[in-house]
Amino acid sequence: MSTMATVHNTLRQKILRRRDGLPAEQRNALSTRITELLLDIDKLSRATSFFIYVSFRSEVETLPLINYLLEQEKTVTVPWTDCKAKKLLAVRITDPKRDLAPGYCNIPEPTPPLREQEQFDPSLLDVIIAPGSVFDRRGGRMGYGGGYYDRFLAQDAPQAKRIALAYDLQMVERLTLHPHDQFMDMIVTQSGIQRFTRET
Repeated sequence: MSTMATVHNTLRQKILRRRDGLPAEQRNALSTRITELLLDIDKLSRATSFFIYVSFRSEVETLPLINYLLEQEKTVTVPWTDCKAKKLLAVRITDPKRDLAPGYCNIPEPTPPLREQEQFDPSLLDVIIAPGSVFDRRGGRMGYGGGYYDRFLAQDAPQAKRIALAYDLQMVERLTLHPHDQFMDMIVTQSGIQRFTRET
């Protein structure tokens, strides 16, 4: 393992331990605050198609957001992890309770019938709501080590507005990033919305 990879893993583990240490009630309250801030973004109300991660473990919770957007009759897609192809696919859902089941790493994912019937062209997505482990003040993002989101953002949906959801504790001043690491257009934490001119 390279020195840079070792540094990344150490930082990722440190931040994720801190995130996992947030009490459930506090996580819920912070997630509600972050969702409220997100929904105040003008461009969000005009967007029609969304790709949203389904929250897992200590991530900022997204099911309330997914349900809200479905009530607004937006097109909501969520990731399915195709491990063989090492890529994410966008799959449309209409009812999270019915449409999701434990998948890759036990993360809730679309059920097998939906994967076949409801795949959505990622080049038509307006907004991507992305998770991550650590973020910086330039909009830099460190994921979980698999590169799935980096490939999806760069290759499949470069046109979409990229918004990350995170707690303040996941923010650092500056990350040392790999060339393939993707930058966000916005990061929403409980303290507010940070907007960026995406670096390439």
